[in-house]
Amino acid sequence: MSDGDRVVLVVDDDEMIRRLVRTVLEADDFHVVEAEGGEQALEMIASKKPSVVVLDIMMPGVDGVEVCRRLDHDNVKVIILTARDDPELEERCRAEGADAFLTKPFSSIQLLDLVEELMAA
Repeated sequence: MSDGDRVVLVVDDDEMIRRLVRTVLEADDFHVVEAEGGEQALEMIASKKPSVVVLDIMMPGVDGVEVCRRLDHDNVKVIILTARDDPELEERCRAEGADAFLTKPFSSIQLLDLVEELMAA
């Protein structure tokens, strides 16, 4: 796997969550790029070509479900990271192509394991 394959886009309107996820992933040698919302995420996906997107659901403007719906899931894997522990929401996200669903608060180990698993898929 080349370094280019280890690009992860973190999308969340909460700067503290982005910083936390970045810290966890960079400690495991991932290259992390960030977006504050859905529109910016779509632009970053087109330009940075991440292998995995860690995506919040509840964001102003274009929400995470809509971002997930618009993606080419052959080229990028999606981990939904949300505060909502809602089976119906999880089902909706998976129907739109999400590969994994992780609720906040989350374990750093869980996040790393999911990213590694999806990178290998």
